[in-house]
Amino acid sequence: MNPWDAPAQPLTGVAQIMARCVAAGVLSQKSLEVELLRLEREGADVTHPFHLAQKFESLQRFTSHLQGVLREQRSLRQRLMKPLCQQNLPVEASLHRYVVEMLGLAIDFIERLESSVQAKRFAPSVAQSVTTLENCLARLLSLVSEMEELSEQVLQWRGVQASPPALLTPGRIAKKRS
Repeated sequence: MNPWDAPAQPLTGVAQIMARCVAAGVLSQKSLEVELLRLEREGADVTHPFHLAQKFESLQRFTSHLQGVLREQRSLRQRLMKPLCQQNLPVEASLHRYVVEMLGLAIDFIERLESSVQAKRFAPSVAQSVTTLENCLARLLSLVSEMEELSEQVLQWRGVQASPPALLTPGRIAKKRS
């Protein structure tokens, strides 16, 4: 390719690189044509008019939908501002009694559910509380047995104090303790 020749169509960057490769002899015209045919075959399903028509139709539908949304923007904004739940529910008069009973049952269910959730939440701490309670009980029992021993000693001491001093000897006191 002569650089002084003006091309009939403006060449893209890729076309210019390919032309230089063919001119330099790196690629032959035949291999270039084979490569172009291979690329065309790989991209044929994407560029086929049938697929392009489907994509174009889908894009047209989406565009018309968006245009409709833009036209109804004010009414859509008002609908979105409106609460989803009404103040009252339309219920036939003959069913009012059942609705009242059902609401009572629903409230009871929610209360039981809340207490169950709280019980489940405190379940891990219950095991720790039980072990702490068992430890406290063991300590209390040891204190009770110690108190019983001390009360027996106090009663013996009172008995020793009430008896005449001449009759008491250290051996008798030791015998009473055992």
